[in-house]
This record gives sequence, C-alpha cells and structure tokens, in this order.
Amino acid sequence: MLSPLRKALAFLWGFAEATVFFIVPDVVLSWFALQGLRRALVACLFALLGAVVGGSVTWLVARNDPDALRSIFVSLPAIDIAMIADVRRQLQTDGLMAVFFGPLTGTPYKIYALEAADLKLNYAVFLLISIPARLIRFVLVTSLVAGFNRLLEGRLSLSSRRASLLVCWAAFYAWYFHLMGAAQAGGLS
Repeated sequence: MLSPLRKALAFLWGFAEATVFFIVPDVVLSWFALQGLRRALVACLFALLGAVVGGSVTWLVARNDPDALRSIFVSLPAIDIAMIADVRRQLQTDGLMAVFFGPLTGTPYKIYALEAADLKLNYAVFLLISIPARLIRFVLVTSLVAGFNRLLEGRLSLSSRRASLLVCWAAFYAWYFHLMGAAQAGGLS
C-alpha cells in the first residue's frame, strides 16, 4: 500500500509541475517504482489528479490574466515565448488534441493549459484529454523503470539502483535544459 506521505508527494508534484515547477512528476514516480510497480502505479493516479487540478488552476489564472502567466512561464527554465507561440499554433491547428501529443514531446503541459484557456477552448474537453495525456507518460516511464529495476535487483543494491536513477535523471535534465537553451538561443529550429 502507498503511504499517505507518498500519495501527497505524488499529488503535489503533479500539481506543481502543471503550474510553475519545471521537473516532471516522472522523477518521483520512477523513484517509487524502485520499490514496486503496484505502489508506483497508484502514485501515478495521485500525480495525475494533482496534474489535472494544477492544469485547472493554470487554466483559471489564464482565463483572467494570460499575459501575466506567460511572463511567469518564460522566466522558468526551458520555456520561452517561441515555445508558447508554438503551442498556441498547435492548438489553433489541431484543437485540443494538441494537449494529448504535445507533452509527449517535452513541451510542458502547463503551456497547453494557458493557451487553451486564452483561446477559450472547451474546458471539459481539455480535462478529458488531459487524463490520458498525462497518465500514459506517467505509467510508461514508471513501468520502464520498474522493469529495469527487476533486471538489476539481483545485481545492484537498492541504494545503487537509487543512485543510478538519480544519475539518469540528472543526465536527462542536463541534456534537456541544454537542448532547450540551444533552441531558445536560436541554435535549433
């Protein structure tokens, strides 16, 4: 069974990343996966709930003052005005299905909530699409980590597997922030 503290952590991380935090809930979910897939999948549901609540908060703030929210978002790592404009174009072209595909490509979910609200797209549909859009990646990453964990259980101690996971996430974010920084500087199209 997942402890109340872990449920709260998963919920709060999902909420925070859907509002202003810039590290995905997959980090904590994959940490939980080192102690069992079933518990980690329960945590995915709490992270999903937090993400949907956080996305709703972002949506409501964006309905009242989208420009202020854009200013906040561009001050976050790996987000710039070009990324926000790209999300807006995606939503104008693909409608709310962009919410489903965009976060799978490394574009923060919070930007979709902001721009969908500013474009006055259907809130109920936004929430419905948000569920699989967030949950699929959470479950996929968590399941992959749990699978690797099972392969390594007999070879590495839990503390070694934890250290390896932290190194993997640190390397991923170093790469991601470098890539996004290069794109923001005009180094990538």
